[in-house]
Amino acid sequence: MLLAGGRVVLALEGGHDLTSICDASEACVNALLGNEVEPLSQDVLQQKPCANAVRSLQRVLQIHGQYWQSVKCFVHTVELSYLGAQKRDCEETDTVNALASLSVGVLASKSLSDEPMEDQDDSM
Repeated sequence: MLLAGGRVVLALEGGHDLTSICDASEACVNALLGNEVEPLSQDVLQQKPCANAVRSLQRVLQIHGQYWQSVKCFVHTVELSYLGAQKRDCEETDTVNALASLSVGVLASKSLSDEPMEDQDDSM
């Protein structure tokens, strides 16, 4: 609300499960009003999406991935639960950080005479 200066629009699309739509709408309005939002249960966080939704999302990501490279990495995560996707994201982040620290260690161990800029200064 602060970011948008209070000008927020919620668009409701679908309506196949009226109970879920009502619960989601109520949660969105409560969040926008600054009220405490009820946390999701562990069962919901561990629930995997239905097979039809997974196929649809994978197809959408495959098509859009042709134009936006950033969505390609999500194609293989849509079948995961929220907690599964979160765990995978943490594992990938840990891997990238580990590789980055190895690269920094290699660069730090180089001697100064190996640096190209060092050689250029001597020739001038």
